[in-house]
Amino acid sequence: MYTPLSTLIPVKTDFPTVRRGSLQTLQVNVGYLCNQACKHCHVNAGPKRTEVMTKDTSDAVIEFLDRSEVRQLDLTGGAPELNPHFRRLVLAARARNIEVIDRCNLTVLAEPGQEDLAVFLAEQDVEVVASLPCYLEKNVNEQRGKGVFSSSITALRRLNALGYG
Repeated sequence: MYTPLSTLIPVKTDFPTVRRGSLQTLQVNVGYLCNQACKHCHVNAGPKRTEVMTKDTSDAVIEFLDRSEVRQLDLTGGAPELNPHFRRLVLAARARNIEVIDRCNLTVLAEPGQEDLAVFLAEQDVEVVASLPCYLEKNVNEQRGKGVFSSSITALRRLNALGYG
């Protein structure tokens, strides 16, 4: 059997040993479902994608939070808010005094069933990391779809009114 570690020979060097600390941030992709179909999406997420994190997997994430020293849960996707277990994960993390980051596309705040999302995020003290690929309406709409720029600005104003920004 090949054992690569046995082939390593200690080398004398002035370079300090590299050691990792404990895991501080856990980033979880909760699925590929998204309310947008951006041309530049690195995971090819969109409204037709059905792959989402299951309840069993979300339970495993919560169990991991209990066993680890993680101080920050970074939720991404797709649109992470569209995962049926998103709010449960947020509540579980916050109950453990773990910071939560929501990587948000902004327009999800206007989706049916998400009318209270902005208030939920604010009440849970969730850090919202919002993406907007350009400051020009034409460019945003070409990349993300007609009306996305306007909807994003409306969402930003809503978040601002809740204390974000």
